Amino acid sequence: MIPEREATIAAADGVRLEARLAVPPRARAGLVCGHPHPLYGGDMDNPVVMRVVEVAGALGLATCRFNFRGVGRSTGMHGHGLAERADMEAALDHLEAEIGDSPGMVVAGYSFGSMVAARVGAGERRLDGVVLVAPPLAMAKDGPFLDLAARGVPVLIVAGSDDEYCPEPALQSLGDRLPAAHVTVVDGANHFFAGGLAPLGEAVGAWLEARQAGRRAGPA
Repeated sequence: MIPEREATIAAADGVRLEARLAVPPRARAGLVCGHPHPLYGGDMDNPVVMRVVEVAGALGLATCRFNFRGVGRSTGMHGHGLAERADMEAALDHLEAEIGDSPGMVVAGYSFGSMVAARVGAGERRLDGVVLVAPPLAMAKDGPFLDLAARGVPVLIVAGSDDEYCPEPALQSLGDRLPAAHVTVVDGANHFFAGGLAPLGEAVGAWLEARQAGRRAGPA
């Protein structure tokens, strides 16, 4: 895997984001991952975020993890998941510039970050997929997630069977209402994936690998 390097990313409103990038030579796909809730200690060094990025990097994707505004050395203030959309958009712009307008960009997010990723995925941006890890459906209900249905972008949803913030019935219901969604439940894992990082990585890796194979095959 290509080692990460430090980067500073400028958001549209002038906020500057602390980030880590890994860009393999000739990478034609990339993944940006957002972290859990900033007000509860979430940052880009979270083990779940790092596992998602590691798996993507092992498949040859360029990767970017970053601190949302107000976290670590990122400037600005917490924006309740709305201003953070600009942060994730800026991270995607930055990574795309690194690899040259790639058609294979994936946006991912864990817990709070999944809500931000869903808002980005439901926008007009061209994306190859959206990864939602442990979306906090017990608190946010359907939140921004159902907006993904209108876009038809492929979605992977991964959560633990014992996730108190993402009850399995709500998880399956969301998956049923997103026509391009694939749902994976990690048996025995809670919201923090204690003891479940390995199967989480396997689920994300298999889905990303399938997305890459589909891009290489092109239209039938």
